[in-house]
Amino acid sequence: MNAAKVWIAFGVGVVAGATVALLYAPQSGERTRRQLRRTLEDAGDSLDDARDFLRDKTGRLGDQAERVLRKTRGQVEDAVERASGAVKTVTDHF
Repeated sequence: MNAAKVWIAFGVGVVAGATVALLYAPQSGERTRRQLRRTLEDAGDSLDDARDFLRDKTGRLGDQAERVLRKTRGQVEDAVERASGAVKTVTDHF
């Protein structure tokens, strides 16, 4: 399971746990609202962490893809140059 799925599962678990706790906990409305607010803030923090993780991961993958593309382009250009040179050599002999 990758890290993004773990964060999503964590966020869903937080919300589900908070909902169950609110349904079964006999406490005042003010206390329940404070607890709900705190739980939602924690869930928001978890989502912020997941967003930051995904943004970092996509940035690194984009950089890696760009490096591979540059390397591949260079290899193709070298191969075309060698093939052109070989064709020129063969045609010059005829």
